[in-house]
Amino acid sequence: MSSRTLVWISGASSGVGAALADAVPYPDARVIDLSRRGGRTTEHLKVDLSDPADWVRVEQHFVAELAGFDGDRVVFIHNAGTITPIGPADAVDASAYTRAVLLNSAAPQVLGSAFLRASSQLSCERHLVMLSSGAAKTAYAGWSSYNAGKAAVEQWVRTVGAEQSGCRVIAVAPGVVDTPMQSEIRATPATAFPAVARFQALKQTGALVGPAVAAAGIWSLLDRELESGTCLDLRDLDPGR
Repeated sequence: MSSRTLVWISGASSGVGAALADAVPYPDARVIDLSRRGGRTTEHLKVDLSDPADWVRVEQHFVAELAGFDGDRVVFIHNAGTITPIGPADAVDASAYTRAVLLNSAAPQVLGSAFLRASSQLSCERHLVMLSSGAAKTAYAGWSSYNAGKAAVEQWVRTVGAEQSGCRVIAVAPGVVDTPMQSEIRATPATAFPAVARFQALKQTGALVGPAVAAAGIWSLLDRELESGTCLDLRDLDPGR
């Protein structure tokens, strides 16, 4: 029997993405990881989401998988992103900066649009979830490509959410999660990232959220009464609702 739920998670090879793949709440789900390395999911489409040529491959994949789909729901959680390079925009490596802009700002929009097109003829539940960050609203010196990318994600979600009636489109900031990205941040010298002491203190005081906790919170959003176009922070949710 074919799966009644089809789930894509980008960047499911580690961190929040891997936790999301481990915690899919639908027992019959078919889960596909969109990443370079691959993770713990049973299926993996090897793509570099900072490469526009691979965006085309992802859209072709969406179209092929969703043609004739007659299950209960389709879900795309776009989690992939990078904090690298950290440092002033005029001082970091130019090629790394370009890659970050493509991955953090352009890829979410292009892949989100591709998913909407590929699933537009379906009558089942459709969910598009974009991972955001507090960095969408707080301008951290040294994070220009990351800050701008997350701000772009949220504005894209607000706009596209207002356009959509068949697919619920939301953005969620999971809080400060204990992931390899956080390890990279804490190891950055203050000359490149002046706020590094704050993030080191979060680790030292046990204030970081575990990836499994963040993943559970993200999955819970699919059962909440949220309007399409909503941008929220898990830390602001009432856990009893």
